[in-house]
Parts: sequence; structure tokens; C-alpha cells
Amino acid sequence: MESIVDRKQTVGSLLAKANQYLDYARSVGDWETAERILVLTEELKQWAQDRIRERAREIWEENGRPAERDLEFWLQAEREFREAEDLAKDSG
Repeated sequence: MESIVDRKQTVGSLLAKANQYLDYARSVGDWETAERILVLTEELKQWAQDRIRERAREIWEENGRPAERDLEFWLQAEREFREAEDLAKDSG
């Protein structure tokens, strides 16, 4: 089973890649290639959002499923993945 740390690193790495692809798409002169890169970028970002949603739910469950704290847990999960993304950028 994949650990939370492994998932964070994977998501962080994919977010870093998505941002690289986005930058690349902006510099490509061929519109069709740029469009394909942009579609891939959006797919990667959607996948990352799904992982953030899963992690936020895990945090919510770890905290006893309290009401009215969804945003707090979402932001915490997002922060964890952003930190992983920063680590992926620094190591890659």
C-alpha cells in the first residue's frame, strides 16, 4: 500500500511537471502541440486535485470527522502537497 508520504511526493512531482509543461506550452510555436501539452497539464492538475481531496478526507477522519472544518482540512492537505512539490522541484 502506498504511504501518505509517497503519495505527497508523487503529487508534488506531478504538479511540478504540470507547471513545467505549462511553461513549455507557452513557448511552443506549433499550436497543436501546445494544445496537447495544455490538455495534459489540466489532466495532471485534476489528478492532483483528486489526491488533495482524498488527503483532506483522511485528515478529517483522523480528527474525528468534525463538522464545519472542511476548509481547514482542505488547506492543510493542499499545503502538504505544495511542500512536496517544492521538495520535488529542489531535488529535480
